[in-house]
Amino acid sequence: MPSFDSQPEAREPTNTAMVVNSPAYLCGRPLGEILTHTAKLPREKLDEALAQQNEKGGRLGEILITMKVVTEVDVLRALAIQLDLPFTEELDPAQADEEKLKKIPIQFARQAKVLALGNDGEAAIVAVCDPLDTSLFDRVRVLLGQAVTPRVAPSQVIVDAINQAYDRAADEAQSLVDDLEEGDNLDALAHELEEPQDLLDASGDEAPIIKLVNSVMFRAVKERASDIHIEPMDRYLAVRFRLDGVLQEVIRPPKRYQKAIASRIKILGGLNIAETRLPQDGRIRIKIAGKDVDIRLSTVPTSHGERLVLRLLDKSAVLLDLKEIGFNNQQLDIMDGLINKSHGIILVTGPTGSGKTTTLYAALTKINKPDINILTVEDPIEYQLNGIGQVAVNSKIGLSFANGLRSFLRQDPDVILVGEIRDLETAEIAIQASLTGHLVMSTVHTNDAPGALTRLVEMGVEPFLVASSLVGVLAQRLIRVLCKHCKQAYTPTEEELAELNITPELMREYGATQLYKPVGCVECNKNGYKGRSGIYELMLIDEDIRQMLLAKKDSNTIKHIAVAHGMRTLMDDGARKVVQGITTAEEVLRVTQEDT
Repeated sequence: MPSFDSQPEAREPTNTAMVVNSPAYLCGRPLGEILTHTAKLPREKLDEALAQQNEKGGRLGEILITMKVVTEVDVLRALAIQLDLPFTEELDPAQADEEKLKKIPIQFARQAKVLALGNDGEAAIVAVCDPLDTSLFDRVRVLLGQAVTPRVAPSQVIVDAINQAYDRAADEAQSLVDDLEEGDNLDALAHELEEPQDLLDASGDEAPIIKLVNSVMFRAVKERASDIHIEPMDRYLAVRFRLDGVLQEVIRPPKRYQKAIASRIKILGGLNIAETRLPQDGRIRIKIAGKDVDIRLSTVPTSHGERLVLRLLDKSAVLLDLKEIGFNNQQLDIMDGLINKSHGIILVTGPTGSGKTTTLYAALTKINKPDINILTVEDPIEYQLNGIGQVAVNSKIGLSFANGLRSFLRQDPDVILVGEIRDLETAEIAIQASLTGHLVMSTVHTNDAPGALTRLVEMGVEPFLVASSLVGVLAQRLIRVLCKHCKQAYTPTEEELAELNITPELMREYGATQLYKPVGCVECNKNGYKGRSGIYELMLIDEDIRQMLLAKKDSNTIKHIAVAHGMRTLMDDGARKVVQGITTAEEVLRVTQEDT
């Protein structure tokens, strides 16, 4: 947070006869007085902040922001009026002066939140978020070799503009492929440089192969790709990104650079570049545009050469809560009841890549408090959770899910998360933990919620143990969300409505007369979709379902009972999101086709 208003503020009476909202009138007035006019700051809140400032010191702007009575934008706008400086809530990175960018290192620019824009006569225009920091102006003046004229802007706006303005890699990938020279010693180039501290800091004279790899990774992070696939074909090399769950080809480097690109990536992942006949797994840790990104690397030999897949995990990503990932109010109430139980097993089920881990993390974040001991055993740890003990599975030293779970029982846990129940041993220890007063959360791979019950029985767990320990099962899928900038309304046919069982009653429930379809625009890279959300099938284990389980009924019979008791199936939940204009019928059918 930037610093604001360095001196305690004297209270002055307001002359109501003057034009109080005029910057000309407000220029030079105390910050608090300006905020009462520009941000409608209540006088009692200003008095409270002034009293706190007189008692503890500090800056008035920071105190008001901490009290949540004004925003950073409100304070910056007031400061700009006070100091008679221009203020903007938006910055166009294209306005940044390329020559000045070369003189100000990106690390300094990002840390100081300063961006050089252009010239105002003999002076350089620089965007800043703390116009009172005169020492910053001195340092920028030295770096640029000219006088400085500040322009005030919010800190996040400046950081976003910095990342884009200094981006020399985002659109270079294809041009780098075109510029690579056939005569280069590509294996040597792949070894030439270590990874930079931040890929945006990469120097312009790096070897082409290194620049290409950096560029591909940067672009993947920028476009929010979850995976990068580098696939050797007979005559070319295909680079594809998984965007919102769907693979899309981005570039095709020539076949002759295949080995050099693979070698460079394997060096970053700490793998043996001489071994091309066996699969290898590695890990790459990089920083891109200020974000810590953890990349899981996997290589497998194919008939046309090594195939590489890189799974991207943004370590700085903010974990979402359950409502933000697609839970409706009814599902939220049920989940709240489940995750606040003192004991039992909660299972989340779905195919790989359906967001199970994100849901479990969101649930843990919701109940994470200082008086609760939460432990997790995962393969691997995807995100660091503050205040939670996380253990990674390590097969090389014999640390399995079962062993980790067994050791947790001696750590006095309240809640235990097991990454996945894969075998009978893990299932039995999880059940033992739940029956002895622990809440256990885990995942299994089944198509729907009732299938999780029969899956445990198929592993060898006694039905009465499943019935007595399980409290709820959540099945889920991820659907692509329609781009809000370009989605187009249309009137569906009777056949389309029937496919998802969308009834006139359901349309009236949400006040809908039309559905929406994807179009494609600049905002969504012409895809028609931007981002993903979840659809859910949440089954509570009640007495009737327990009896069905004890009678060893199949999952279809159990599903009919659950639906009769009010459970919404994946397709039912998807239909509601279609009617709400969140997604399309085609998208819901795509992810639920195995259930139809």
